[in-house]
Amino acid sequence: MTWLGAASTSIPPEPTQQALGYPSLFLLVLIGALVPVVPTGALVSSAAVVAVHQTMPLSLALVFVTASLAAFLGDMALYWLGRRGMGSKNGSRWLEAIRSRAPEDRLAQAQEKLAEHGVAVLVLSRLVPAGRIPVMLACLLARWPVRRFARGNLPACLAWAVTYQLIGILGGALFKEPWEGVAAAVALTVLVSAAPTVWRRLRGQTAH
Repeated sequence: MTWLGAASTSIPPEPTQQALGYPSLFLLVLIGALVPVVPTGALVSSAAVVAVHQTMPLSLALVFVTASLAAFLGDMALYWLGRRGMGSKNGSRWLEAIRSRAPEDRLAQAQEKLAEHGVAVLVLSRLVPAGRIPVMLACLLARWPVRRFARGNLPACLAWAVTYQLIGILGGALFKEPWEGVAAAVALTVLVSAAPTVWRRLRGQTAH
């Protein structure tokens, strides 16, 4: 199942899509968890759109399992690398990369919420645009063991996969052509991701 070919006029047979699409989805979401520049939410939504239009059973379930597993493994790898950096005298480039993507105000807020609510904040962090990295750094600074982080990160990844898959299912249900659903899902995920930033800027302008 490959959502990238959904806009093509000659869509490959479903077995070919299955063979190519799931490994691609897994790899891209895994990379996106390690290097937070890949739009993983849009990828999951697009994959769900194409799964809606397929006749093969369990397509949507496979999208969910693939996306949530890749996100979990990517998060755990990044956290483990961050822990190694915390224990190193000179840190590490991975820890520095995490720090660079966690603005001081967001980090302070994440630390405060984490101290008050614990694992619940980690579960919600993946559902908040740009919320994952500050909370992960807060967990690192709080010296959370890898096992404790994993217990909170697993339901976070499951909730994240469900949320973006539902966006894709909605897009796939509203449009007859897969490419139309993909376009709608991508637009919606971009809108959801950008909304908090726009809101903060508007509040800042109002405050001044």
